[in-house]
Amino acid sequence: MAWIGVTRRQLAGFLAMVFGMFMAILDIQIVSASLTEIQAGLSASSDEIAWVQTSYLIAEVVMIPLSGFLARALSTRVLFVTAAVGFTGASVLCATATSIDQMIAYRALQGFIGGGMIPSVFAVAFSLFPRSKQAIVSPIIGLVATLAPTIGPTVGGYLSDTYSWHWLFLINVGPGIAVATAVFFLVDFDKPDHSLLGRFDFVGLGAMALFLGSLEYVLEEGPRYDWFDDQTISLLAVLAVVGAIVFFWRALTAKEPIVELRAFHNRNFAFGSAFSFTMGIGLYGLTYIYPIYLAQVRGYNAMMIGETMAVTGIAMFLTAPISGRLSQILDPRVMMLIGFGGFAAGTYMASGITSDWDFNELLIPQILRGCSLMLCMVPINNLSLGTLPPEQLKNASGLYNLTRNLGGAVGLAVINTLLNHRLDLHLARLHESVAWGHPVAEDQLAAMQQNFSQALPDGAMSALKQLAMLVRRQANVMSFADVFLALTALFAIAGLFTILMRKPTTAPIGAH
Repeated sequence: MAWIGVTRRQLAGFLAMVFGMFMAILDIQIVSASLTEIQAGLSASSDEIAWVQTSYLIAEVVMIPLSGFLARALSTRVLFVTAAVGFTGASVLCATATSIDQMIAYRALQGFIGGGMIPSVFAVAFSLFPRSKQAIVSPIIGLVATLAPTIGPTVGGYLSDTYSWHWLFLINVGPGIAVATAVFFLVDFDKPDHSLLGRFDFVGLGAMALFLGSLEYVLEEGPRYDWFDDQTISLLAVLAVVGAIVFFWRALTAKEPIVELRAFHNRNFAFGSAFSFTMGIGLYGLTYIYPIYLAQVRGYNAMMIGETMAVTGIAMFLTAPISGRLSQILDPRVMMLIGFGGFAAGTYMASGITSDWDFNELLIPQILRGCSLMLCMVPINNLSLGTLPPEQLKNASGLYNLTRNLGGAVGLAVINTLLNHRLDLHLARLHESVAWGHPVAEDQLAAMQQNFSQALPDGAMSALKQLAMLVRRQANVMSFADVFLALTALFAIAGLFTILMRKPTTAPIGAH
């Protein structure tokens, strides 16, 4: 029985691919709430443990645009099965790692191979299904692409708390085998073009890897090492520029480039990629900043952070079918405007944050974030990929997904830099406010000293330390508020730019 031109076998194969994409995206964030446990288990330093996350992102960001070429050369089925099997094997290696060096290498392998699964799903969604079913299909892939990294800290916190950090990776084994098996037997959407392998652009691949890998490293590590004050950051920034020049030269002149850039001639795709970049900032940036606040200011552990963050995932899940329905009756540009407006409203509410904010105060901002993610993602997908010609879809899907990941990387770098700079600024101002000669500060210190003196022999010194901690915590909270205000401005501006996109007038590929 066909589902308006799509057989049950094809539908089952597509759903298996969607689940594989969910695994690959989930693993970006699944370790974020459990890095402390991995650090203790592998006896790693605080600098080394960050590479468990960074190595995955650098490797994945190289594979995502490359996947379009590989899908055309090998076919979607061969690429996806190979990626699913390799991702599963790399997950086992991560679980068996006995040193931080092994873990970093295995995570890079996991990210590189897993990155091949993500764009394939987007390409198939817009080439296999007719327009009449896009209202169902687009929310599914949109939900997976945004829900997976959002619930990553929740799932990771639960697994590491209940079992051990090894299960962050072992949980992939059963589903990974199932996905590879299902795709092998059910997927047959296209035929390979092996002749492309004979024209493989190794120079372009090397330049792309140098460009994207160096750029990702600079964005990830720059805030930690004060950007170009660090020699390694400066060197890799130069290498990123050199790699970019060679990569774009090859992309524009090679007979069969690694990445085809023609899709950017389509105005909707160009603007959609820019909006995808902004979505990456909202998706990964807010998934990062809320746990940081809850850990540093509220003192939450991984499990408590996961439970608090689950609100966004629930909101996304409930909004997905509504978003699909709205895409049939509303101008997609209006949906995007509402979505970015919801983002801006949520971050504006969060800008009133204090050190006492808890689950209840964060509830509405998180609900707004979850609903807005789905209201934005579905129309952005449809407008960006929905009207491209079939020969451009595979490469365009890789580029489109790349922009979301780069948006996340840029967003995290800017957020970290802003947090550090605003923290220093607020600390300096607050130190002036509590300096000697300010009656309010002196009265507060005297009261604290009196309280501490009744219980501790060095009450005066303890009171000073306590006051310093209060000042730093307040400065920290004020810096979070500043970041939320900056994000509010970003999302508001993005909403205004939605009017520049064109409403699709022709049916997507595969429309019936």
